[in-house]
Amino acid sequence: MALDTMSDVSDEALLVLFANGDQAAARALNLRMTPRVFAQAMRMLGNRAEAEDVAQEAMMRLWKIASQWRQGEAKVTTWLYRVVANLCTDRLRRKPSLAIDAIPEPEDGQASAAEGLQDQARNSALYQALATLPERQRQAVTLRHIEGLGNPEIAEIMDISTEAVESLTARGKRALAKALAGWRDELGYSDG
Repeated sequence: MALDTMSDVSDEALLVLFANGDQAAARALNLRMTPRVFAQAMRMLGNRAEAEDVAQEAMMRLWKIASQWRQGEAKVTTWLYRVVANLCTDRLRRKPSLAIDAIPEPEDGQASAAEGLQDQARNSALYQALATLPERQRQAVTLRHIEGLGNPEIAEIMDISTEAVESLTARGKRALAKALAGWRDELGYSDG
């Protein structure tokens, strides 16, 4: 049967023909039904992209059940409209979707190039200043302020008392502040 002569064939008969392998019947049924199901989905959802998805899913379901279709039990349109209504209802129950333009660009979480260079300069200056400290002060300050360990842990690692750790870190911090004082503006720590 040619496509233009199928206008007098019922939807149910076209579905049965498709189930039996008639591709012309499938095209005719698709051309007949897709605009209807799309229109119904569009009215229910108010979103063209989602309505297109629903129409496509509904037609796919129709093709899947074609071989089990029992003529006379229901009209194809009734069955298809029910499927579209259910698919739309499922989508409406989900979180409301946003238009793609309404979604902000995700932040990459990385520092800008300028901030990265600033951080590198600060780290370099810090490690140069640390290198000028006496070994025990450098070890105590590094364990406390860079590694984030507590004074009791540092005391155990260095095999000294907690009071000695506190003294070493305090002297080390004062020495670092003095060594880095001339670099405040250059490292971006200016008060102005």
